[in-house]
Amino acid sequence: MGHWLHRNIVEPGKLPLLLALTAFVLTFLITRLITRLIRAGKGPFGNVKAGGVHIHHVVPGVILTVLGGFGAVASSRYGVGSALFAIVFGMGAGLVLDEFALILYLDDVYWTEAGRKSVEAVVLTAALVGFVLAGFSPFGVNDLSAAELHDRAGVVVSVVVNFVFSLIALSKGKARTAVFGVLVPLVGLVGAIRLARPGSLWAKRFYRRRHRARARSSLRAYHHDRRWAGPRRVVQDWLGGKPDPEPARVAGRR
Repeated sequence: MGHWLHRNIVEPGKLPLLLALTAFVLTFLITRLITRLIRAGKGPFGNVKAGGVHIHHVVPGVILTVLGGFGAVASSRYGVGSALFAIVFGMGAGLVLDEFALILYLDDVYWTEAGRKSVEAVVLTAALVGFVLAGFSPFGVNDLSAAELHDRAGVVVSVVVNFVFSLIALSKGKARTAVFGVLVPLVGLVGAIRLARPGSLWAKRFYRRRHRARARSSLRAYHHDRRWAGPRRVVQDWLGGKPDPEPARVAGRR
């Protein structure tokens, strides 16, 4: 175990990535803590305003991300400079993705149901970076031996096959499976084989006249969402805070 940690994480080449991930996660957690305190009216914190304009924390996040990214490109993978720029980049990315929903919808949906997209983006990003730190490489190329790496045809085939698996999974409405399939080929293969979700591009194209497949797809999606929607919402509420209840609709209005 110690050898694995040293080889995959503690080695100097991966130290900046580890620092960036740590800064990313801590920044997100601290930011959510502060925003929840502001929401509850507790503590010394408050919204930042300039000339009557609410400055969202995605703004300093973009600045830190740019500084950290360009600094990392200009520096090497080793030394104090690379470590500092990695931390700056991780902090910036944490601030930006904490308001991912705002960027996606171009609206302040931080404490709404749509704001859950920010938490999902942060969790997904942290998980993917964790996979890379654990030794997984995109498209499964890390599974090739040194001799196979010299065979460019083998590398190209491996990349193309795993990309196709992930693309099929994405067309079936399984975005998370497709993303993880880029790093873990077996995940992409499972997503490519299983039934598509109703409403996905695959279902619209191939299930149009297959009534049985369409019915199975809808039933499986219903049972899956019923089983996992609740636990997923609990985790999201614990990490990011519970969204504000949606206002009740008035009869006759949309």
